[in-house]
Order: sequence, then C-alpha cells, then structure tokens
Amino acid sequence: MPFSSQSGRLAADVSGAAGARRIVLVHGFTQTGRCLGPLADDLVRDHEVVLPDAPGHGGSVDHADAGLWRGADLLAATGGRATYVGYSMGARLCLHLALAHPDVVERLVLIGATAGISDDDERAVRRRRDNDLADHIEKVGVTEFLAEWLAQPMFTALPPEAVFDDERRRNTATGLAASLRNAGTGSMDPLWTRLEEITAPVLALAGSKDGPFVERSRAVAAAVSGTARTVEGAGHAAHLEAPSATIALIRRFLGASPPHHA
Repeated sequence: MPFSSQSGRLAADVSGAAGARRIVLVHGFTQTGRCLGPLADDLVRDHEVVLPDAPGHGGSVDHADAGLWRGADLLAATGGRATYVGYSMGARLCLHLALAHPDVVERLVLIGATAGISDDDERAVRRRRDNDLADHIEKVGVTEFLAEWLAQPMFTALPPEAVFDDERRRNTATGLAASLRNAGTGSMDPLWTRLEEITAPVLALAGSKDGPFVERSRAVAAAVSGTARTVEGAGHAAHLEAPSATIALIRRFLGASPPHHA
C-alpha cells in the first residue's frame, strides 16, 4: 500500500500484516525504498514493513532540501514507532533519528554505517567532493551518472537482480544532487561524541570485504554498547550481496533484543 509524500512525511510503500510488529527499511544513496529486495521480501512475512523513499529520492524528491536532521524528522513522522534498518546513507539517517526521536526507535540495525568525519579538514574536503559530484550529476544526468556510480569497485559484486536499475532511474538529477549537498557525509555533523545517548539495542553490520566500514561499524557498536557483526564474503551492500547471511543475523538480533521503550 503506497502513500504519497506530504509536507510532513516521506513517500513510502507499506506491506505486511496490519497489527504486526513494524519494521522500517531505509535505503542508500541513488536507490529507492523498493531496492531493499530480499531483506524486505523476508521480513514482510511476519512484520509490517515500511519502505520510505529518502529525501531527494523516488517519490520524496520534494523533500530534496532536507538535511539529515530534517530527514530524521520526516522519517519519524513516516515510520512511527518501529525497528529501523538503515543501509549506508539510510544508516546515517537512522542514527540521526535515534538521537532526535528516541521515542520511536525500538531497535536499530545499521548496515555499512558511519557516524561522520571528526576531522574538520577531512570533512571539508569531503564536502567539496560531494558538491563537485552533485554538480556532475546535474551536468550528465541520471542515466550516465548511475553507470559511473555502479561501476565503482564497492558495487561491482552486486548480482544483476540486486542492481534495481529501473528503480534507481526513478530518481532525478536534481534530487540526487540535492541529497548529496544537504545530506552527504561532508555536510554531516560528526555524531561520535553523542552516540552514547542512544539507548535502543543496536546491531551494526558490515561486509567482510568492506574494510573501512568494518572498522566504522565496530566503532559505532562500541560507542552505543551494541553488537557488531561482519557478513562474510560481502562488500558494502551486504544485504544484497549476501542476503541469507544478513537476514539470519538480523533475525537473530530481533529475537534476542526486546523492543526498547524510551
């Protein structure tokens, strides 16, 4: 059951049994809510699954100017009280959500997450890089940019059925560029010193081949007294490259972690 983006919430698809425990899956950059693939297909069996389009993506292009804090507000209004699962950009949105709206977060699963760049100079370099890439997207358009984006080594292991090319093409150059400028890692306030405020159970996952994010995921988990796990044989998009292993880890965490009550 889809609903449209409104001023206070994101466009989203909702499926599964009404009254079941809710889980919200938040996609990465250049994707849409329908790109969660086998993860959503599995969880919908016994959850109400909400698949929002992040600001600037899919049906939420009218929220392209939202930064991560405003994006967290929109996500809270869209998903309500639930377990939140975020991948990459979606994981960063979920970290902001857990800090800004702890009352709606029952549990938190982060795939390929970072809490930001602490060094001011490094963050400024990344911000310039994000802005340059945003300019490039507007210059070449979505089709050419997606070909370049998916050709990066971190995505070359994606199986064909996990690329979701048609879904990614629902995005616009304007929306993706705005997302980078407003919610890219370069524009993100580093959250490392605030992570201890998060009291919901946290599982931080990273593919074993995604070296930098293995370390970042472990650091995030340590800061929140959560659990870090690696998905063997997977890269950055662990839930798409090794879906069975990722789903098993998430289900084990859900079974062992009662919902948090703020």
